[in-house]
Amino acid sequence: MMPISDINPTRRFPIMTYILIGINFLVFFWELTLGERGLEQAFMDLAVVPANIARLGWFHPETLMDIVRSMFFHGGWAHILGNMLYLWIFGDNIEDRFGSILFLVTYFVSGFAAVFAQALMDPTSTVPMVGASGAIAGILGAYAVLFPNVRVRGLVALGRVSTLQEMPALLVLGFWFVLQLCSGIGSLTDTGAGGGVAFFAHIGGFIAGVIIALLLRTVVPQPPAAEREQMVYNWRNRGTGTR
Repeated sequence: MMPISDINPTRRFPIMTYILIGINFLVFFWELTLGERGLEQAFMDLAVVPANIARLGWFHPETLMDIVRSMFFHGGWAHILGNMLYLWIFGDNIEDRFGSILFLVTYFVSGFAAVFAQALMDPTSTVPMVGASGAIAGILGAYAVLFPNVRVRGLVALGRVSTLQEMPALLVLGFWFVLQLCSGIGSLTDTGAGGGVAFFAHIGGFIAGVIIALLLRTVVPQPPAAEREQMVYNWRNRGTGTR
């Protein structure tokens, strides 16, 4: 299933979600000016490389900066559009629930956890790790914990035809996680199976998001059930003239 929206209205404008999306696109447009060789060199010089972590250490300033910069690099249009779609769909509700500061904490802690997981599995790799996937995976993990029954709309492929369906978020995101887990395990035995995808980064980021959400959900409680139901009702009937 390819998610395209969720039925989960927010109480406030998700400023940090949109800022993150904007920064990612600005960095990507800068990447487009570099050319193929320039981009490869930029990734080697500015992005995180597992072998460099082993050489410098996790808390070296260069390592920390490389990890942060890596979260804003992307390897192509499909890479950035897919990542930003997921951040746009699911990020606003995590920011709405946690507030902007804790949302950013969740995002970046998940991003660091993603790098740790991937580097742990392949510490000698000299391939740069780029993309916001690990950080966004943390947002998905938090969403699965906080909003498991929220309906997610998406396209389901049936042969050559796609149909629009609604499924619970836990089912959609749980299937996504299982797919990453199976692909990650497969990549351990077949070096060509991953196609350059850092599956263990996705796994590590998702687990970090789950843990953070479990820790914070009692500190930052949901709106009352009646308020949530009214929000969803208003969202479903917006623009229809229904009151």
